[in-house]
Amino acid sequence: METNKLLAELSYKAVRSSGAGGQNVNKVSSKVVLTFDFSKTEAFSEEELERLQVKLANRISSENLLILNCDEDRSQRKNKEIVTKRFLELLQKALIVPKKRKPTRIPRSVIEKRIKAKKATGQIKQNRRKPEL
Repeated sequence: METNKLLAELSYKAVRSSGAGGQNVNKVSSKVVLTFDFSKTEAFSEEELERLQVKLANRISSENLLILNCDEDRSQRKNKEIVTKRFLELLQKALIVPKKRKPTRIPRSVIEKRIKAKKATGQIKQNRRKPEL
């Protein structure tokens, strides 16, 4: 992942924020909408792009766009920083290759202990029977 190339490919848009805030909300466009196009990116290899599209399938639109919003702060600049940081963290988490699971083997001692316990239980049950005359 080439961060400099990636940041150059991002597009930002300032929108009026919703919710409480008085007249400031009606005047100032502080909400930031980040848009990233997966079909036009050159910051990822083919493998990385495939992994991202599988992991982020529920967040990517039908036009192959990833859209993130931020309206946490009253400052447009801070919202832009927050949404960019969130975007980079999202991509880093999605690019992590999970380790291949190695199935654990049952130790020989555990198998032997189980067989001994079964034989002991069988012996107890055999001792409960009536003796043959």
